Parts: sequence; structure tokens; C-alpha cells
Amino acid sequence: MQKSLKSAQKACKNPAKRAKHRIMSKEEKYKKESKFLSLVLRHHPEAIGITLDAHGWAEVNILIKHMKRKFPVFSLKMLEEIVATDNKQRYAFSEDNTKIRANQGHSIAVELELLPQIPPECLYHGTASRFVESILKSGLQKQTRQYVHLSNDIETATKVGSRHGSPIIFKVNTMAMYNEGFTFYLSANGVWLTDKVPPKFLELVES
Repeated sequence: MQKSLKSAQKACKNPAKRAKHRIMSKEEKYKKESKFLSLVLRHHPEAIGITLDAHGWAEVNILIKHMKRKFPVFSLKMLEEIVATDNKQRYAFSEDNTKIRANQGHSIAVELELLPQIPPECLYHGTASRFVESILKSGLQKQTRQYVHLSNDIETATKVGSRHGSPIIFKVNTMAMYNEGFTFYLSANGVWLTDKVPPKFLELVES
């Protein structure tokens, strides 16, 4: 009885901490699987022996079968939960749910069937401080990806930049670019895309 009482008292301590732990556990539930899925659908489908079609789609049943080689318990339910809970909305199912693809961020050649869009007056790009000098000299380049990625607001751009180190934010004068003939696209998960951003359209945002 004494042991049970102590256990109950311990369980009652710091409920906020326990709640936070539960939330973190849910967010991190399929972290490894999601990270590997991103690798497969954006960069290296051959990593599990599948191919993507010209538009970046993978057959769901084939994907699951091959994902099981690395994650034996991988299932359709797990895949659906990864897609539904991804806070960046990286993935999308086809209308009939038989195919899946990444919404953007590819380093392999795929045609995402995006239509040109008129951008807002300005957008933002988050990067690390160590890249500032190069960007001021050469502008934003797509590097290994298909497009340069731009964010709607400073907060989102800051989160992106934080992945690479101490974040630095550039304001991009996108309407001025558009008026000079640059093309913009908007991905299914709300990321603005363009081929490049020359230095003259960039302004450093003061922190």
C-alpha cells in the first residue's frame, strides 16, 4: 500500500512536465520514418529501390512495401499519420490516395505541375550568418534543389534559417522581380518558389 501511495504521489508531481512529455512524444513519434521518407521522396528514391514518376509521385503500396525493409512495422496507417501530422505539410496524397509525393524541396528533376503565380510585394528568406557574404555577392541560388524557397513572413524564415545556424533574414523584393520578368510558383504547402534571386532584389532584415 505504501509503495502504491508513493507511486501515486510521484505521478501527481509536476503535471505540466508530464503533459509536455506526452506532447513531445506524439510529435516525435515517427521522426525517423518521416526524415527517411523525405530523403526518398525528395532526393534518393533509389535508397529503397523505388522510382518516382515524372511528377514526383510514388505508388503508395510499393512505397510501403519497400519502406518495410528499413522499418519492418511501417504501414499505411503510419504513412497517413506522418502526412497528417507533419507541421510543414511536406507530403501530399493523390486524389484517389494511391500515390504520394513531396510538395517541394526536390533535388531530383520532377515536374510538380505548378502554375505561375503573382507574388506578394515582398517575401523572406532565412539562412545562416556564414552564408551572408556569398548571398550579397551572388544572390540566392537554388544549389542542389529545383528552386529557391521563400517564406511569407519573417517568423517562418527565421525557423528555416535556424536549421543551418545563427539565422539571418533577407527581405526579397518579389514584386520588383515579377515586374522584370521573373517567374514565381506557390507549392501545395505554401512555400514560394523561384529559380534565383539576384542581389539587387535583396535587403538584410535588421535583427
